[in-house]
Amino acid sequence: MSSEYVVLEKHPGIRKHVKSGRYQAKKKIGNKQYAETFDSLRDAIYWRNTFNGERKLTAPDEGEKKTSTLGHVWGKMQELHFPSLELSTQLIWKRRFEQLENLTDFHMEDITSKVINEWIEEKKKYYLSDKYEGLSRGRARRCNLYNELNLFTCIFNWYKSEDIFEEESAMLINPIRLRHKKMAFIRDTPVKPEDRKIPVGAAFKFFSAFNNELYADLAMAQFFCAGRISEIAGIQISNIYLEEEYILIKDVVVWANKNKMFEYLKPFPKNRETRRVHIHPWLRAIIERRLKARVPGCNYLFHVDGKPLNYCTIQVNYRGAQKRCGIPYRGTHCLRHGMATLARKVGGQGLDSVIAMTGHKDLKLADHYSKIDGEVQRDTSLKVLEYIRQLGLYESETEKYTNVIPLRSMK
Repeated sequence: MSSEYVVLEKHPGIRKHVKSGRYQAKKKIGNKQYAETFDSLRDAIYWRNTFNGERKLTAPDEGEKKTSTLGHVWGKMQELHFPSLELSTQLIWKRRFEQLENLTDFHMEDITSKVINEWIEEKKKYYLSDKYEGLSRGRARRCNLYNELNLFTCIFNWYKSEDIFEEESAMLINPIRLRHKKMAFIRDTPVKPEDRKIPVGAAFKFFSAFNNELYADLAMAQFFCAGRISEIAGIQISNIYLEEEYILIKDVVVWANKNKMFEYLKPFPKNRETRRVHIHPWLRAIIERRLKARVPGCNYLFHVDGKPLNYCTIQVNYRGAQKRCGIPYRGTHCLRHGMATLARKVGGQGLDSVIAMTGHKDLKLADHYSKIDGEVQRDTSLKVLEYIRQLGLYESETEKYTNVIPLRSMK
């Protein structure tokens, strides 16, 4: 019996996972062994009493196994690899692995392409069921299983690269196939607003709608710095050089996934590169206002009574201002998109200005943040019409066809 589970003597066929606290129920019908994992003991008992043999995803028990179970590999990955990851990444991966927990008893050699097929079908059956639809999740419904497939690939690649699994994993190949991504589609994702790039006029209308000077300054600083909100909330006074006229965007606030409360200060941005932001007169005025509210012992430029800002409070203030001024732009990231687009316009439509402002290393990402294809197409099309008019072609061609009877008017 695996040490990862504790057998429940009062409930035959049910055991409890030591780490996750979930219950695994097993039931043999005919010559087949079935297993299912549940969040509560009550659900596990109910399944044992009512399950009638409908096909479920189960790990084969026959034969001697040469490889570790997925559950064991996942445990080792958390032990050896997770310390090198951001805490937020660890939490996201753990949440995604919950969808893979009914594969934890499978040995890695038994997780074949066919097993992945069955796993996807089982998950899709639930997410398309009336039971799931009855949860009334609205737009937050499950749309696909892409992230879970990517996580399995990540686990498998780590498993193949680790020395402790080198011998047993040498002959294995990743069971994920191209068709699995097509199979993993459940429903269309909700359409998000295409234009997240707030224009400069709407941005200043937004700034003027704040009731609280702290959050108005925060929003303006985010816009001028073209930063992520976590970078601006994490600005340290010690990284501000007024005489040299620049700020170091270095420290970043990390908020908890569940309650959006301050968790810790990370000493580097998302791309792990510190960048400098020039302090122009308007940004200087913001900094000087915030320095007047400085609290002894607090190194944060933006704070509430010496404590770092919580994301939930930022959201409340941003949404309130956005609603009061009546702009269609929502969230905090639209300011970063807006400044990226503005930098591209005033910088001659090249990406150098965008990269300098946002700190992106990837040209494709910088282009995505500042894309102005629609505006360029509009301006170009108007210039084309003007050029045609200057040649005198438009008038002559329209006069030529004035006596032509349109086909739709003929019987």
